[in-house]
Amino acid sequence: MELAVLTSIFQDKAQDLEQGDTWRLEFDGNIVPNDPNPGWVEYIRNTSAWFHCSMCPRGWPSNRVMVVFHMRLVDRQGTVKVRVLRQNCKNCDDAPMEDATITPENIAILMENLVKKIRIKCYHENLGQQFRPPMDFEVKSPHEPEHCEGCLKGICTRN
Repeated sequence: MELAVLTSIFQDKAQDLEQGDTWRLEFDGNIVPNDPNPGWVEYIRNTSAWFHCSMCPRGWPSNRVMVVFHMRLVDRQGTVKVRVLRQNCKNCDDAPMEDATITPENIAILMENLVKKIRIKCYHENLGQQFRPPMDFEVKSPHEPEHCEGCLKGICTRN
């Protein structure tokens, strides 16, 4: 997933946040789900995305792609670290975990939900718990926990 696309959409959505605060988004593959560093708050959402195996021509859609956000606001400077959990090919032996390809529409939904969560967690606004669901793909085979990084880490919505 392109950081530039994600950052651009995030910056557009983050304009609704407190005036004078600046927010930045960064990928961090070292984020540990359910274990934010002290002073950080966590937000986990699922989205829909496509995966492509780097070892064979297979590609597959998934409606169970977990995205972990760790965020904090210090001295009007907000930081959001993001990690998109991966999946691997069920047909290839020793297949590597592959990165997700998320559509711009689902990135926009993710960022809209993220900004709402920032308003709740960092600005203590009472906005309720309604979040916009991602646009699902037609998936023809069942979710396979042994090939899902989210399942392996115990945070997949299937569990």
